[in-house]
Amino acid sequence: MRLLKTKLFATLVSGLLLISITGCARNNASPGVAGSSDKPERQLTIAASFYPMYIMTLNVVKDIPGVQVAEMAPPQSGCLHDYQMVPNDLKVLEKAQIFVINGAGMESFMEKVLEQHPNLKIVEASKGIKLVKNDSDGEDNPHVWVSISGAIQQVRNIGEQLAVLDPAHADKYRSNATAYISKLESVQKRMHLALDGIEKRNIVTFHEAFPYFAQEFNLHIAAVVEREPGSQPSAGKLAETIKQVKKLEVKALFAEPQYPAKAGEAIARETGAKLYYLDPAVTGPLTPDAYLEIMDKNLKVLEEALK
Repeated sequence: MRLLKTKLFATLVSGLLLISITGCARNNASPGVAGSSDKPERQLTIAASFYPMYIMTLNVVKDIPGVQVAEMAPPQSGCLHDYQMVPNDLKVLEKAQIFVINGAGMESFMEKVLEQHPNLKIVEASKGIKLVKNDSDGEDNPHVWVSISGAIQQVRNIGEQLAVLDPAHADKYRSNATAYISKLESVQKRMHLALDGIEKRNIVTFHEAFPYFAQEFNLHIAAVVEREPGSQPSAGKLAETIKQVKKLEVKALFAEPQYPAKAGEAIARETGAKLYYLDPAVTGPLTPDAYLEIMDKNLKVLEEALK
C-alpha cells in the first residue's frame, strides 16, 4: 500500500512539472511568431507630411514587421502651401521617430517641428533633385511628385534614406522601393506612348502644380490662372488669360478636382476652350496603388483633351 502511494505521488509530481515547463515555454514565445523565444519586434513609427509622401512611404515600408506609417496632415489638406499645423499634427509627430517630407520648401513649418522635436529624423524626398523655378516669383517649385519621373526619384530617395536610418531593414526598404518604381515606370511608359505624338501642347492650369508634369510630357503651360490653389484671379488677370487663350488657340483648360473652378468656367465660356480636371495627387484613398490610379485617370483626361 505504501509502495502504491509512493508511485502515485511520483506520477503526480511529474505531471505538475510537465505542465509547468510547457506553460513557461508558451509564455516565452513572441506574439505572432510560432515557436520563437525572441523578444517582440520593436515598433518604428514613420510620419509622412502629407498625402503623396504618405503613399510613397506606404509602398517603401510594405510588409516590414514593426514599422508603421502615419500621415501628419489630414488627407483632405491638399498641398501644404502656408499650412498651419494643428495640435493633432504635433501629436502624430510625438509618436514618430522618422518624418518623411517633400522638401523643396513645401513644408514651411519645419522650423517649428525641429524646435519641438529635435531628435526627429528627417527624410527629404526631394533631396538632390533639380528643381524648377516658378515663373511668378522665381522660387523653387516643390511639386516634384506630380511628374512620374519626379515621383520615381522621390521614392528612390525615401528608400535609401530609410535604409540608412533603419539599417536592420535596409534590404527590405530598397527592394520595396525598387518594386514600386517598377510599377511607376510601367504607368510612365503607357503615358509616354499615348502622349508623345500629340500635336496640341498648349494648356492652361489653375495652380503652379504642373511644371514638372508638363516638362516630362513636353506640354506648354500657356498660362497659370491661380498662383495659389483656391485663390481667385483679379479681373485684369482673368481678362489677360482669356486674351492669351484666344491668341494661342488653347483648347484645354485644366482645373484641379480639389478646388473650385469658377475662373476656369468663365474662361471656357469666353474662349470656347473646354474645362477638364487634372489631379495633382494631393488627396485620395489611403491605399498603396492610389497614386498609380490617379495617374491612369490623368492619362485618360489628357488623351481626351489633347487628341
